[in-house]
Amino acid sequence: MSEAAPLRLLFFGTPEFAVPCLRALQRSRHTVVGVVSQPDRPRGRGRKLVSTPVKAEAEAHALPLLQPEKVGEASALEWMRELAPDLGCVVAFGQFIPKLVRERPPLGLINAHASLLPRHRGAAPIQHAILEGDECTGITVIRVTKEMDAGDWCLMRETRIGPDETAGELSARLSELAAEALLAAVDQMAAGNAHFRPQDAGGVTLAPKLAKEFGRVHWSEARARLLRRIRAATPWPGADLRLRKSGARLRILEAAGVDELPGRGRPGEVRADAGRLFVAALDGWVEVLRMQKPGGRPLSAADYLRGVSVPADEEAAGP
Repeated sequence: MSEAAPLRLLFFGTPEFAVPCLRALQRSRHTVVGVVSQPDRPRGRGRKLVSTPVKAEAEAHALPLLQPEKVGEASALEWMRELAPDLGCVVAFGQFIPKLVRERPPLGLINAHASLLPRHRGAAPIQHAILEGDECTGITVIRVTKEMDAGDWCLMRETRIGPDETAGELSARLSELAAEALLAAVDQMAAGNAHFRPQDAGGVTLAPKLAKEFGRVHWSEARARLLRRIRAATPWPGADLRLRKSGARLRILEAAGVDELPGRGRPGEVRADAGRLFVAALDGWVEVLRMQKPGGRPLSAADYLRGVSVPADEEAAGP
């Protein structure tokens, strides 16, 4: 039996998370005929335009590239028509994709979403999976439909979330899993044996786009959820410890629950002892293991405390 004919693929993606998927498709027997990414945006203090990671990858392989403000505009539709793709592949693109675009390739569009759908539909599934204490997450390949992340699915890949894993660490692992899952789904589409089935409408949860407030630490919160929030907000938007007496602001990079201190402490109470830094949550103590001053390098608690005197009545400021 002969192998199914390769497909002409149109890739939609923007951030670093999508790059392994583009690489996997580019190295496969299929042909990536074009790449669509978000427009370059200004970044940093100088507000210089910065290329999206997917744009950089596309240019490295001389792939046709489009960066429309709206992917459904007439010029974008004509560009896609001329490429004549068989199938569109979407990974963290970041724009609503209208019907005219979804129906342009004969096989439609599929999306590799970073959760076990229907759980955590939305723009930030990785962070919400950690915050909610999920033991597992994964990748679901679905059809792209008008409703966000609601399309029928054909393939899932599952992985456990490490007990100390941050959103950044989990995202790096899931990006590689997404590449494997997406390529497997494309092969199924090429062979004509992809089986799509509806999502369980009763299991839907939402994972909306993150704002800076997502990383705000409420020391009156239960310790387990507080620690999950720190992991979920790392590296962005980041979880900060602000010391009321000294006015210091520290980005928490790593923290853990400890039970060796006597008593629970008053929420927000700060203790420094023998090169270790502790803050009380609602139901127990949190040890801040690694941190970063604004614009500085990562420091251990011992390194930070070496040149700092923490008052006995120090406390964490509220969010």
